[in-house]
Amino acid sequence: MENLQILHCMSGKSIFFKKEMPIESAVTKLLVSKEIGGPVLDDRGHVIGWLSEQDCLAKMLAASYYCELVALVEDVMVNTPLTVKATMSIIDLAQLMLSAKPKIYPVVDENNKFIGLISRKDVLAGMSKQFNICSPVM
Repeated sequence: MENLQILHCMSGKSIFFKKEMPIESAVTKLLVSKEIGGPVLDDRGHVIGWLSEQDCLAKMLAASYYCELVALVEDVMVNTPLTVKATMSIIDLAQLMLSAKPKIYPVVDENNKFIGLISRKDVLAGMSKQFNICSPVM
């Protein structure tokens, strides 16, 4: 199972944002995608931030007090996103997920360009599939 890499279990580029995007558009994109968040990309495809449902909810709650929602993704995104390499072992990622908060990570290639997402569910599915291959049938 140590040979099982993130690239074998990740989902593709299902969702991403640009920092100039209005928060209203980002919320709509999140709702349609059913993801809990997504990376913010620069023009070269590098991950420069992370936008989550929680970030959007906090901004919308604050806006409800002032009856005004004028914000961009860059105003609410996390500026220090955690990323993982596609070649990282699923076992190493599972251990990281036990000690770190994110439930979903942007996956980057050797040039640090965004290529997909991997969630706890993806990791569990990959490990489960691998166990089924390795386990004798009874």
